[in-house]
Amino acid sequence: MRLQNKAAIITGAGSGIGKVTAMLFAAEGARVAVIDWEAEASQKVADEIGPESLFLRADVTSARDMESMARTVQERFGRVDILFNNAGVACVGTLHETSEQDWDRVMAVNAKGIYLASKFVLPIMIAQQSGSIINMAACGAVMALAQRAAYIASKGAVHSLTKAMQADYGRYNIRVNALLPGTIYTPFVDGFLRKHYGNDIEKAMDNLKKRQLSQTLGTPEDVAHAALYLASDEARFVWGSGLVIDGGLSAAKVFD
Repeated sequence: MRLQNKAAIITGAGSGIGKVTAMLFAAEGARVAVIDWEAEASQKVADEIGPESLFLRADVTSARDMESMARTVQERFGRVDILFNNAGVACVGTLHETSEQDWDRVMAVNAKGIYLASKFVLPIMIAQQSGSIINMAACGAVMALAQRAAYIASKGAVHSLTKAMQADYGRYNIRVNALLPGTIYTPFVDGFLRKHYGNDIEKAMDNLKKRQLSQTLGTPEDVAHAALYLASDEARFVWGSGLVIDGGLSAAKVFD
């Protein structure tokens, strides 16, 4: 029960990493607010967790939604100990191939979404003089991946923002850290592969696996357990860090 008596908010909690993390946090004793734009799947997550959970349909790019979210969770749980800014999107393309619409959408969800959720949760944590904020970056924040210009730019912003937030809010005993996953096999990734590679999905999977020194793809559980560590008191001395969970993708390149 590593999160007993703690209240957590998880954005993008309707599927993938967010869903698995919500279930894990609840199993470890937390009361969990499941935040997502997709209502049906997210409500099922909250229902599965039980009465110690709350589902709110909200758009992380909307200031009104995020302000309402923070207020509602505080009213329901009395406090907010953990904010996991997990919601995110991606798009494929070099910079000149990326449309302005795609660029704006990726930046709005991945970077502005963290700004807005944190903006309205931070006053609660400041009043408590405690809290843990976990921002979803990516290993691409510290290395380059081809054909991912907007995504890499957004995650680089998240990584830097994490450090800026820690510098500002450490005085309130608020820890701010980032997760930097590699390729994690989620429903989103599966859908992307099927859309873009069709009958060659197995080949595409093999190519993705070869990028990692582990020769495997990560799972949502791999990231959820890392988030649990950062959310728990076990990470009390981890401030402003980027925790890499990428199977060695950013560590080295091996040539046969």
